[in-house]
Amino acid sequence: MTRNVFVIGLGLIGGSIALSCQKAPNTKVFGFDLYEKTRQQALDLNIVHEVVDDVIQAASMADVIIFGTPVNATLDWLEKMKEWPLKQNVIVTDTGSTKGLIMEKGAQLRKKGITFIGGHPMAGSHKSGVQAAKTYLFENAYYILTPLENENEQQVKELEDLLKFTLAKIVRLDAHEHDHMTAVVSHFPHIVAASLVHQLVSEQQNYPMTSMLAAGGFRDVTRIASSNPLMWKDIVLQNRDELLSQLNSWQDEMERVKSILLSRNEETIEEYFASAKDVRDRLPINTGAFYTTYDLYVDIPDYPGVISELTGYLAEEQISITNIRVVEAREDVFGILVISFQNAEDRDKAQKCINSRTKYEMYIS
Repeated sequence: MTRNVFVIGLGLIGGSIALSCQKAPNTKVFGFDLYEKTRQQALDLNIVHEVVDDVIQAASMADVIIFGTPVNATLDWLEKMKEWPLKQNVIVTDTGSTKGLIMEKGAQLRKKGITFIGGHPMAGSHKSGVQAAKTYLFENAYYILTPLENENEQQVKELEDLLKFTLAKIVRLDAHEHDHMTAVVSHFPHIVAASLVHQLVSEQQNYPMTSMLAAGGFRDVTRIASSNPLMWKDIVLQNRDELLSQLNSWQDEMERVKSILLSRNEETIEEYFASAKDVRDRLPINTGAFYTTYDLYVDIPDYPGVISELTGYLAEEQISITNIRVVEAREDVFGILVISFQNAEDRDKAQKCINSRTKYEMYIS
């Protein structure tokens, strides 16, 4: 018996899930996107088995419906879904990065006999759109499910059985736990990154060269400030209470830092940085983030042709890279070349390749 999966929203996330679902046995994947161009691209790229124009008709045939749409759009779709003629045991899930409002709407669907299981694949890319979709986008990342209380266990397991083809680490969380923890590790850091950039702008009024010196650490710390502002507007509004709580905690922490600086106690200052380093160094690498990257940091000398030399070695061994940038490069000083890869396997191959041909130091962060 064929299982019908219907993916609504064929961007990076929805497209990648659709590709993963195609690997499941006896599964046919349908897809829909509001934009005709995206629907055509999804068909041309074999993102789905079939593209549909009639959402309600496709939904009526689906065993699993997956929303790869932003939270606000998903909320609108779920409201419309109340009137759709769906299969009795249909499973509906989403991919939104906040779960509170979604689960409230999902609870309303229970009255219509619809099983809604919240979902959040914690992975992404610096690229967007259906053309950036990858079957391995979620590999080794956390894929969080937030079932309603007393949900049908068989249906939760059925969804997990389908999503295991993403190769992600599937875990279950309460919606409140999810929103709190993502506020800590993802949503609030975006606010901090944006605030640092705004502080840089204000400093430039009196010190015009500030932005020219904003390389290395500043660029690394504020990288996520380049994320889609519309998406983050929605996330901040949807997770507002958790973020306000984090902001209060951050202000308390800054007061502690201020107190440490005023004390002029060298031992206390060093311990503050040492304890932070210890915690940071023990964090897992690439086990779940909105924008998962597989980066290799290479200490390179500053001479003409060194970057093309390294990329040439990788090309000879057919190792594909997704991005490359220089963190710091000055005359007579070793710089840091950051090479990004599609997956950990390519990064490991590159590390062995460069190590066999050069004496450059490398590390993974």
